[in-house]
Amino acid sequence: MTLIDIKTLQQAAAAFGEARGWGKYHSPKNLAMALSVEVAELVEIFQWKTEEEARAIMSTDERAHVEQELADITIYLAQLLTALDVDLNAAVKAKMEMNAVKYPAKTGGAD
Repeated sequence: MTLIDIKTLQQAAAAFGEARGWGKYHSPKNLAMALSVEVAELVEIFQWKTEEEARAIMSTDERAHVEQELADITIYLAQLLTALDVDLNAAVKAKMEMNAVKYPAKTGGAD
């Protein structure tokens, strides 16, 4: 089962970068660093907010900013997957299977 269809984004991001001559900069190291910067920019939006404010952020004027940072994160992730030749679906499936063994579902009711 395909969990995530990211191939089209990978192709679009590659074409976007190639059209601008950015491919030479898209090494795994640079892409991982860029990805971490974008995640930090997302974290910054939530910095100093209460839990309630953070949960309500998508109903504020900061919604567009959150969406832009999530888009940047997703684009850099797609480019990193391409640079490292990683099948995200296989990696996610394997990780979920590992987590299921490590953290088995509780039986007998909810917490």
